[in-house]
Amino acid sequence: VQLVESGGGSVQTGGSLRLSCVASGFPFSRNCMSWFRQAPGKVRELVAFISPDGMTGYTDSVKGRFTVSKDNAKNTLYLQMNSLKPEDTAPYYCARSPDSSGWCHRDDLYVHWAQGTQVTVSS
Repeated sequence: VQLVESGGGSVQTGGSLRLSCVASGFPFSRNCMSWFRQAPGKVRELVAFISPDGMTGYTDSVKGRFTVSKDNAKNTLYLQMNSLKPEDTAPYYCARSPDSSGWCHRDDLYVHWAQGTQVTVSS
């Protein structure tokens, strides 16, 4: 299993970034995929998930601003982040859950992680 992220960077408040995560070594289209973040001193947070059939979910703080999507033909997961705020600053990680039950919102089921990409939002 390999997950390789790209797309992080530094923006000002209100800016946008798009993260990408290229997956290999597992049936990407049939797995739950998610984006997590963990700011310094804070617990890890499941930011957004997408199920095998395309259902999505978001933590409250990013609803209406972030959009998770995937391209099964390219084995790629995306996170479009708009209207960024300083509190969005954190390393972001894409992750995979091999669980077949479909509980994509359960953060304890994610077992494979990318290396992380830093997102920094300045005020």
